[in-house]
Amino acid sequence: MPDAGLRGAFEAANRGSLDAATLAAYSSQPLAGWLQYAALRKELATLPTDRGGSFLARHRGQPVAEAFRNDWLAALAKRQEWAAFLSAWNDRVEQPALRCAQLEARRALGRYDERWTHDAQALWRSSGKSLPDACDPSFTQLATQGGLSPSLRWERIELAAAEGQPAVIRAIARGFSGDDAAQANAYAAFIDAPVAEVDGWPKTARSRLVASHGLAKLAKTSPDRAEALLPGIASVLGFNDTERGRVLHPIALWTVASYLPESARRLAAVPLPAYDASLHEWQAREAMARSDWGATLAAIRRMPDAQRTDSRWLYFAARTSELTGDAAGARTLYRQAASKADFHGFLAADKLEQAYALCPWQPAVAPAAKQAIARDPAIVRALQLFALDRKGWAQREWDEALSRFGDEQRRIAVEVAQDNGWFDRGVFGLVNLGGKRYPEETRLYQLRFPLHHEATIRREATRNDLDPAWIAAEIRAESVFDPNARSPADARGLMQVLPGTGAEVAAKIGVPWTGGQSLYDADTNIALGSAYLRQLMDKYGGKPYQVMAGYNAGPAPLGRWISQRPAMDADFWIETISYKETREYVARVLSFSTVYDWRLNGDAQRLTERMLGRTQGTRKGFACPMAEAAKAAAPPPARPTLKDRRRR
Repeated sequence: MPDAGLRGAFEAANRGSLDAATLAAYSSQPLAGWLQYAALRKELATLPTDRGGSFLARHRGQPVAEAFRNDWLAALAKRQEWAAFLSAWNDRVEQPALRCAQLEARRALGRYDERWTHDAQALWRSSGKSLPDACDPSFTQLATQGGLSPSLRWERIELAAAEGQPAVIRAIARGFSGDDAAQANAYAAFIDAPVAEVDGWPKTARSRLVASHGLAKLAKTSPDRAEALLPGIASVLGFNDTERGRVLHPIALWTVASYLPESARRLAAVPLPAYDASLHEWQAREAMARSDWGATLAAIRRMPDAQRTDSRWLYFAARTSELTGDAAGARTLYRQAASKADFHGFLAADKLEQAYALCPWQPAVAPAAKQAIARDPAIVRALQLFALDRKGWAQREWDEALSRFGDEQRRIAVEVAQDNGWFDRGVFGLVNLGGKRYPEETRLYQLRFPLHHEATIRREATRNDLDPAWIAAEIRAESVFDPNARSPADARGLMQVLPGTGAEVAAKIGVPWTGGQSLYDADTNIALGSAYLRQLMDKYGGKPYQVMAGYNAGPAPLGRWISQRPAMDADFWIETISYKETREYVARVLSFSTVYDWRLNGDAQRLTERMLGRTQGTRKGFACPMAEAAKAAAPPPARPTLKDRRRR
């Protein structure tokens, strides 16, 4: 791992005060390129082009070169050194501002060819959102040479309408004159603030598209107003079912997400082809919130097969079947859900009084194979950068290494990373990577559910009368055991405690507090986070599932949810939480708690009891459904013959 001197060198580079002697002293170290990059970033405004080109050439093919390239291209564009810009260009660069600058470089050097026109037009139609100012000169040139036809302008206006971008539409309209300009500005005004008066619009597919997107945008802030405008506008312009569905969908969604009185009626008004997974789920939740179990079950049955057979909806189909009198059907559905190692699968297993499904897989790793991965130059650099808290740079090196690795090497790399304290690789380096899914890797529980600071977790759990598996699960959900984690809201450390909360809790329990930096100390963070959980438990009547919701969403939403459904069973209460993030967070932490109970103790408290705060109930074991099925399918052993018995 990096020594203190290297850390100091990076800090000096960030300040722009790294001297040449110190830089030279680290020239043979793995992070020499990154250290030089850190130093060069302070010189970009005046860096000679030959030095920039030399750095790119020396580190060609390495992540540090691509990181430098983006900064260098931006600096060269600002300096308008277009020849050097094109020399440094790489077609894999994706940032719109740099792509625009590349067009400008070619324009400035007089390279107006057919390819330039094609590339400029492709960039024009790439987005309905506002593009960087750096694009303006090239688009002006494109228009001057006749490359921005009215059809191209209208094409992007339609994209902008779909994105709800009236300012973009107005900017494009400046390239029109007469009726086209007037109509484009009328469209922009409608996207800004829909009105009923559309009689003068042309009765075209474009008008219907703009009007339906404008009403859909309005529905997100004022579903009542959107619903009132829809019939008249739909009649005047001749909306088809797709266009009506485009508006009715957000009207229903934004109504039901707040459980408003019109929810059921508006859901029923949405044409079935306009239903997506989200709306199907909300139709089920809305019925749950009213404790209408028949309507809940009917909504689940209307879901597409792939959605309906997810463990969540198998469980709730079973639950509502049971509540509507179909005990046999409920057991069949519970059995299907219980084969899944997740929150709803564990709940289903409790209903059946059977072991939790878990099929751990920890393939043996040859020491030589692990050593080879640990010595890979990109992995070495990634681990050192992570230790220096340069996570973005570490990710670049990690991605480069994994692009070369096979599946076994990738899994070994995750193990190596965790050996070095980089625990989130078990979450972000497995199961789903680069669009490719590896479902068998969900069984790598020791990698996916790391366990660190166990002694501190157990100590603070005992001190606060909490389940240690819950504390471990909170850490896994909040930071994946990264003590330096920091959220956009300034929550810090393992349990993502806010500095204000940390200071209050520290004062109450007598933990030394030296400011927000204290939260980056693992022991301090776990002590304060656990004590805060205890305070929430005492405040909310000892119900962990509600405490988890409050820990994630805050006290105001939690108070609202408790008052709305005070007597609802825990499983239904969790599913009807209106915030998607919090709803999934609570289910995730409860599921993680069960897995961490297994990691800590080999068995687990019943999840049904755990979420209610009952800690003294019967514990349960785990079993692998695949292994049990294979055992049941195996033929019985042959009965020994008389000759066999004599041989014995």
